[in-house]
Amino acid sequence: MHPLKKLFSYAGAYRRDFRFATLYSIVNKFFDILPEVLIGVAVDIVVNGDKSFLAKQVLGGFGITDTWHQLILLGVLNVMIWGGESFFEYLLSVKWRNLAQNLQHDLRLDTYRHVQKLEMAYFENQRTGNLMSILNEDINQMERFLNGGANQIIQVVCSSIMVSAVFFALQPSLALISLLPVPAILIGAFWFQKRLAPRYAEVRVAAGDVSARLNNNLLGLATIKAFATEGFEARHIEEASDGYRKANARAIRVSSAITPVIRMAILAGFTATLVYGGWLTLHGELAVGAYSVLVFLTQRLLWPLTGLAEVADMYQRSMAAIDRAMDLLNTPINIPYEGRHFPVEAAKGELRFEQVGFSYGETPTLTEIDLQIPAGKTVAFVGSTGSGKSTLVKLLLRFYTANAGQILLDGQRIDELNLQDLRRAIGYVAQDSFLTDGTVADNIGYGMDDVSDADIAAAARAAEATEFIEKLPLGFATRIGERGQKLSGGQRQRLALARAILKNPPILILDEATSAVDNETEAAIQRSLDVVSRNRTTIVIAHRLSTIRQADCIYVMENGRITESGRHEALLAQNGAYAALWRLQTGERSANTAIPA
Repeated sequence: MHPLKKLFSYAGAYRRDFRFATLYSIVNKFFDILPEVLIGVAVDIVVNGDKSFLAKQVLGGFGITDTWHQLILLGVLNVMIWGGESFFEYLLSVKWRNLAQNLQHDLRLDTYRHVQKLEMAYFENQRTGNLMSILNEDINQMERFLNGGANQIIQVVCSSIMVSAVFFALQPSLALISLLPVPAILIGAFWFQKRLAPRYAEVRVAAGDVSARLNNNLLGLATIKAFATEGFEARHIEEASDGYRKANARAIRVSSAITPVIRMAILAGFTATLVYGGWLTLHGELAVGAYSVLVFLTQRLLWPLTGLAEVADMYQRSMAAIDRAMDLLNTPINIPYEGRHFPVEAAKGELRFEQVGFSYGETPTLTEIDLQIPAGKTVAFVGSTGSGKSTLVKLLLRFYTANAGQILLDGQRIDELNLQDLRRAIGYVAQDSFLTDGTVADNIGYGMDDVSDADIAAAARAAEATEFIEKLPLGFATRIGERGQKLSGGQRQRLALARAILKNPPILILDEATSAVDNETEAAIQRSLDVVSRNRTTIVIAHRLSTIRQADCIYVMENGRITESGRHEALLAQNGAYAALWRLQTGERSANTAIPA
């Protein structure tokens, strides 16, 4: 489907605005060409006096044949025409600009909301910078086209029709010669347009590459500085920017040729009117006033066609941008949000995994996982990197959908539940928790309405974050920077934990939440967990076994399977993988470990 059809299909709510904006453009163009007609009428009045066309055919019945009176009437009409043209210029400008602003606002929000609903697997094959380019620059490009380009196209079409009608009414033979370049101009514009389309598609992709590279480097600036690779990354940016420049250059070579070609066609039409029309006037086959009208209208019609180059350029840039934005908006959502609603406050938190299997690609990540987590209990998952621990949590949160088996919450299949209700029932603290560029209080109360300062302070105390918060310049009102960059890793984790505590969910998940913090912070978080995990289903994924030794059950995972399970003491007694990992972390030796001589 053509990008413009996609846009009109999306913008159904704005069809009335489109109609009025188009109407204002047409009426404005009608008033815009009338002054040229008045010039011809004025010449006719001055030359022929009371025998002018206006006196004989229009005003004779009213007794207005005096030349001076005709000119006064012409002046009044001129004021009315210019007033009408200015009035509708204002109307079309307001209507088109507001339409552009409203449509780009809605499209950006709808596209962003849609992106938020896409499954996590989609983002594995996408670059953040490219998505940002679509949501920002591409949608802005569409707005720029609606701001001016759409009106220009409509007015070029209208002026062609209106001027052609005047030409054929006054002198059909001259019309055929003078307007002959118009089809050639339009055909040429479409010819150039087809060749511009793929080139501007390349431009938008190249723009996305630049945005992706910049976004990636800005997020990793600390690493770039630490490895002294500023020059290396600057060359990467140079390569991406050079690709964008070259893609634009290929489009420019084509778009720049449009104006010269159109100018030559305009020259032919204007010369034909000037010379052939003058010959007809000299031989009495065309009135002087009519000749004046046609000369001025030829320029009025043909000269604006030079703007087709700019319009075609803007049009193709916009179509490429609109195509990318609409394709993103129409990306299918594979994990539906709709489902059976259930009250979060009534959830107990009992979880069951029944023969659950999952694969990111061809290699299985989880195989035949069977386990039950009673409500209110704390369980932990340990194992080597890639063993499938975090994948279990992602399936529970429905970031992904299991390829086999089912997961149940309080006896209900989670894929049949409303996705928002399910996620509201889960508090999630990741290894690298998302923090906004807001205040400490904003981040603790993130996503929750009508929370009091007292509730936020209580959650901070429970997460043992109050001590460092009180040392900040403005306490809870201190802004912490983008992604919480003004805080240490441990401080960010305590805020993330306080957020989860304030949410007060029936299920709490900590996914490597203490892996990147110091011992003091780990101990503080552990003390907080001992309190907040009471009577709450808690799932802890950890590499540090010291943080999960008090769990009601510990599951050891390897290669996507559960190989051991039990409490800490029982697993040590089994002397298996868990016991070996415990000895590795604590430095203990088993009784049969040989001591080197």
